[in-house]
Amino acid sequence: MITIRPAASIHREEGGWFSARWHFSFGGYHDPEWMGLGPLRVLNDDRLVPGATWPLHPHRDIEGITYVVEGTFRHEDSAGNGGILRAGAVQRATLGSGMWHSEQNGSESEPLRFLQLWILPDTADLEPSVEQREYTQADRTNRLLHVLGPVGSNAGGDVVSVHQDAGMYIARLEPGVEAAHPASPGRAAYVYLAEGTATLGATEMANGDAAVVRDEPAGLRGGPEGAELVVVDVPLHWTPVGVWAT
Repeated sequence: MITIRPAASIHREEGGWFSARWHFSFGGYHDPEWMGLGPLRVLNDDRLVPGATWPLHPHRDIEGITYVVEGTFRHEDSAGNGGILRAGAVQRATLGSGMWHSEQNGSESEPLRFLQLWILPDTADLEPSVEQREYTQADRTNRLLHVLGPVGSNAGGDVVSVHQDAGMYIARLEPGVEAAHPASPGRAAYVYLAEGTATLGATEMANGDAAVVRDEPAGLRGGPEGAELVVVDVPLHWTPVGVWAT
């Protein structure tokens, strides 16, 4: 089953120095029909003006996933981690037992666009940590590139680890090129068309559309403009822990 979410139906937030599309309830936005998908609690498409900074703020029992779409992302946190991520980079910040962190535009002249996901972990009060990798455009061209997977599932490989049975894939499909994410019982895929046009099964997707896919493969084909896609694979049944268990 495929449920399409047209771009116009996804919440838009404007803050002057930032603009965002919030796919699930977040901050002051609440939609009881879209509280998340399995342990995927947040997917925000954020854009920051040059030099903008989200000040340090705390979270607990969250796996914060950042995917840099364009520009220069600068990370800072209370554990002493920091540094610059370029377009194509994926970072996991484990905000388990509590860690303050900040998202910043590392450029004073260019805008920044990044996706921020919260995946709720399978264990409470994890030690805060950060893991990140950079991927090139060639890495994801005309295939679904696996960039995030459960801890221990890809020891020594090129996939960023997450403390949950979840995965993330990124793709740049040229016009007419096909790729598919397989169906798995008890799981769902959240597909976000970040740029361009695409076909999902027999359904046309426009720039900014999203979809939930259950019980069938997510068959994708790049449209006339090509497509930049993100696919998040999660279990539909899971056990909340820590601050999410109350």
